Amino acid sequence: MKKELAVKLGQVADYEIRLLKIFKIVVECGGFAAAETELNVGRSTISIHIANLEKRLNLKLCRRGRAGFSLTEEGAIVYELMKELFSSLETFRAGVNALHVELTGELKIIASDTICMDPQSAIPEAIARFSIEAPDVKLLLDVKAMADIERMVLNDEADIGFIPFHRRFDGLNYTPLYLDECHLYCSNSHPLFQCADGADIEQRVQKSKVVHAGVQTSPEVGEQLAGMDKAAVSYFYEARMAMILSGAYIGFMPDKYVREYVVSGTLKALMPDTKHYSLGIAAITRSHGRANRPRDLFLEIIRALHESAA
Repeated sequence: MKKELAVKLGQVADYEIRLLKIFKIVVECGGFAAAETELNVGRSTISIHIANLEKRLNLKLCRRGRAGFSLTEEGAIVYELMKELFSSLETFRAGVNALHVELTGELKIIASDTICMDPQSAIPEAIARFSIEAPDVKLLLDVKAMADIERMVLNDEADIGFIPFHRRFDGLNYTPLYLDECHLYCSNSHPLFQCADGADIEQRVQKSKVVHAGVQTSPEVGEQLAGMDKAAVSYFYEARMAMILSGAYIGFMPDKYVREYVVSGTLKALMPDTKHYSLGIAAITRSHGRANRPRDLFLEIIRALHESAA
């Protein structure tokens, strides 16, 4: 049975909110060491902040030491209460924003690997138009793995996500934007590079070690990987490219991402007529929740840009 919290806490001011935000990041990073990079402060400073929060709440929130980081029972309850508090604050902020003629507040956008700088994405053009139409909105843009983006949008930690369209989740709306064509590639240091398409090429491809994204894939991608030696996992394209360039692995990559390597003779497509698939890119937003005018404006802009390019 959970303990009842007997916390004597006065007014929750900006200082307590700041400490709670630090605590949230520490919990979600899994400890002080991992939170250093996220918070951009040293471990000792983080420890002081958590100690101050524990003193304010008169509660022991976490254990840290040689055994690693873990939450106390009270800490786990405070973490859940804190998420409700932040959600309420965000609902209040969004509601107030909706009352203003001029858009204010902030818009948090999270994109998957390479999408921001993909000319097809039109994200830079959308940002330019958004900045003109909503100059008082603070724009936050970051890059995460697809699973993190889905989770953050579902949990209201991000307003819009741009991801490869592998799958659908309840609770998310999907706006398809464009397609990436992907082929199977090997480097010029891989044994298959010098092989011409012949009777045995398919068998040799199936026996070669392949690096893949390691996420739940669409049926089309799953069919392409079926029967292959999925020997390595690397989600981000940059890391996957390094593994392919090593000559130890082959792997599927978007054609536009590897174009210069193909032109220079560093990479080539294997079985290009059959080993390929189309990967959709989509914008995702939460299906249900509060009104969010900055989010709706950005989506309207990005849709218009893609409709005009179609």
